Amino acid sequence: MERRRVVVTGLGAVTPVGNSKDELWAALLAGKNGAGRITQFDPSGFDSQIAFEVKGFDPSKYIPNPKDVRRMDRFVQFAVCCSKMAVEDSGLDLSKEDPYRIGVVVGSGIGGLKVIQEQTLVWKEKGPSRLAPLLIPMLIVNMAPGQISIQLGLKGPNSCVATACATGNHSIGEAMRLIQHGYADIMISGGTESAIVETAVGGFCALTALSKRNNEPERASRPFDKDRDGFVMGEGCGIAVLEELGHAMKRGARIYAEVAGYGMSGDAYHMTAPAPSGEGAAMCMKLALEDGGFKPEDVSYINAHGTSTELNDKIETLAIKKLFGQQAYKIPVSSTKSMTGHCLGAAGGVEFIACVMAVKEDIVPPTINYETPDPLCDLDYVPNKARKTKVDLAISNAFGFGGHNACIAVKKFLP
Repeated sequence: MERRRVVVTGLGAVTPVGNSKDELWAALLAGKNGAGRITQFDPSGFDSQIAFEVKGFDPSKYIPNPKDVRRMDRFVQFAVCCSKMAVEDSGLDLSKEDPYRIGVVVGSGIGGLKVIQEQTLVWKEKGPSRLAPLLIPMLIVNMAPGQISIQLGLKGPNSCVATACATGNHSIGEAMRLIQHGYADIMISGGTESAIVETAVGGFCALTALSKRNNEPERASRPFDKDRDGFVMGEGCGIAVLEELGHAMKRGARIYAEVAGYGMSGDAYHMTAPAPSGEGAAMCMKLALEDGGFKPEDVSYINAHGTSTELNDKIETLAIKKLFGQQAYKIPVSSTKSMTGHCLGAAGGVEFIACVMAVKEDIVPPTINYETPDPLCDLDYVPNKARKTKVDLAISNAFGFGGHNACIAVKKFLP
């Protein structure tokens, strides 16, 4: 059976630099940084006191019933609102579609950690009888796709991925395959996260993974720069409407780009550290290219995982050189986490939007805060300023704790 082609027809975003696809893209091209001192709790006493928080988010715009809002953790609110944005952007009239042919694959790396934290204190202080009746459905990760399907009336394949920071890429890749193999015509897919809470920040501090550049939050996320000292937590959501090409063309949809390849691998090495050889990361890129029928020399742009940690940036660079050889030095590589922070399970969804727009507009977003080159990170990281260049094929990397690696290939749409 010939695989069906999959295109992107709608995008929705809630991020630290803008709460729509257009705001996000404009901010990335302008090199806007969304970091600041944490406001969602008092971070005094934490080694890292900074984060990339979503600002000005109003769920009532897309979830008009206040009761529904109260029953959703913030990460679920992000997902529902972004999905409705993406459907709106796609021009789909869901009332005219078969709901059993539209599905959802949306994941989160951590899920409802805030409600877990709050309700644990309720239990300790007031006893188990005072726990919220909806504690469990509010905290479970799969409630993001669950609520999207409920809110939009979608009855097709409904699933959830939780692979830490690779979640968004895995979600989009699995959604693509469901369409390719005929299980759905339309999929809502991406990643969502809202975990800027004491336990998460404290846990990452205990791992010594976070930047301590508390007096300069806007300069703290600096992927591939020699003076990087850890990642900066972010939150948000990135959602795409993926659609079978024939279905999209029949309804006259605007097509942003084509999703053309998906690769994944496991490091089988360590709970938090990437394999030193970069073999797993190189393999998932290789598999994504092979899945789409591409060669390494076809790649125009790499949206790097680029977390701003010493190990990730060094080993991702090594992996790119391992796969691409000398060609690696000719490919623009940038990390949009320099502007959005590391949105954990949402990172792949947000960065997928950056890749789609780079392919559509032939512009590569920059890596900001790149000031001091690292001899071990010696590729073209598009320093500090967006670059106009032909982008026919972009790949987006995502690597998660546990050794989860996922890569998505996006190409310019040609009928």
